[in-house]
Amino acid sequence: MRTEPFPDLDCPTVTEPASEHSPQSAQAPTGATLRRGPFREGDRVQLTDPRGRMHTISLEAGKQFHTHRGHIRHDDLIGAPDGTVVTHSSGSDYLALRPLLSDYVLSMPRGAQVVYPKDAGQIVTMADIFPGARVVEAGVGSGALSLSLLRAVGDGGRLYSFERREDFAAIAQANGRVFFGADHPAWQVTVGDLVESLPATVEAGSIDRVVLDMLAPWDCLEVVYDALTPGGVLICYVATATQLSRVAEATRDHGGYTEPQAWESMVRGWHLEGLAVRPEHRMHGHTGFLLTVRRLAPDTEAPARKRRPASGAYGADYTPHEDEWTPEDVGERTRTDKRIRRVRRDVDRQAQSAPRDASAE
Repeated sequence: MRTEPFPDLDCPTVTEPASEHSPQSAQAPTGATLRRGPFREGDRVQLTDPRGRMHTISLEAGKQFHTHRGHIRHDDLIGAPDGTVVTHSSGSDYLALRPLLSDYVLSMPRGAQVVYPKDAGQIVTMADIFPGARVVEAGVGSGALSLSLLRAVGDGGRLYSFERREDFAAIAQANGRVFFGADHPAWQVTVGDLVESLPATVEAGSIDRVVLDMLAPWDCLEVVYDALTPGGVLICYVATATQLSRVAEATRDHGGYTEPQAWESMVRGWHLEGLAVRPEHRMHGHTGFLLTVRRLAPDTEAPARKRRPASGAYGADYTPHEDEWTPEDVGERTRTDKRIRRVRRDVDRQAQSAPRDASAE
C-alpha cells in the first residue's frame, strides 16, 4: 500500500543526538553533569557495607570516613568511577555510588517532614508534570518534592514555590543548590501565604499544574482556580482522612472543578535470598492521601454525579471542622526553632562545599 505525506503538516527535521563531546553537551540540563563521570571533591557518595548498611559522605581531599573498625580514605574515591568498590582499613569491601534522588531526599538536612519518594513519584505522574510545564507548589518544607518537580519541568519550565516560613524556604533552596550544583533556573521561591502572594506572582489562567502540600488546601481553591488554565490539574497531599474529606467536599462545593479522585500508595519491599523470597517485615505504609481534580472551562458547571451518596454520609453527624488547623491537629511532629537554625547552618555549609555545575554558570 502506497502512503502519501500529509501536505499540511510540518515534518520535523530528525537530527542525531549530541555526543558527550559535542558542543551541544555544554547545554546539559542543570545538574546533569554532577550525575555522571568519576567522583569529584565535594561529591556526595553513598557507601554500602557488607551488611547492607548505608553511609553518606561528602568527599574532601585528605579526609577519612571512620567506623568503629577502621577507616576509608576519601582520596581513594576521588577520581574513581561511580560504582567503585573500595577497601576499608579492616579489609571489608564497601560499594561506593552516587545517591539517587530518592536516597538524597531521605538523608538531606530537613526543617520539616519530607514528601516520601513513593508519593513524589505519584504526584509527578498522576498530576502529569511535563517538561516545560508551569507549576505552582505550596508549601515547600525542606524541598524534597521541589527537587522531583524541577526534574520533571526541566530548565524550560517554571516552578513557583510558596512557603510561609523563611527558614524552611532557605533550607529548601540550599538543599536544591547541593543537589543540582547551582540555583535551578526554573525555580522561584516566594516567602508568603499562597492566597495573598499567588495573584501577584503569576498571571490568571497561566498555570498548568498546582501541588498543595499544606494543612488546609480548601482555603486556596478560589485563588488556585483563577491561576489554573482550563483543564489544569490540582493535586493535594494531606495526612489525615478528615483533611481528605474536607478538601473533597470543598472542591465539590466550589463548582469549578471536576469530581475529585483520591488514593494512597503503600510500598512493600521483598527479601531476595535464594529460595527465601518473601515480603520484608517492614514497609512504607501510610504517609499521606493524594487527591486530584481538574479545572473546568469558564462558565461551565460540573456534571451532576449519577451515583447517590452512601446512606448517612451527610447526616446529622457530618460537621466539617471550621476552625484553623495546626500541625498538632493532624499529628505532625513540630521541630524547635533551635533545631531549625542548626539544620539551616548544616545545609548552608554543605551548599558552600558542594561541587558546582559548570553548565549552569
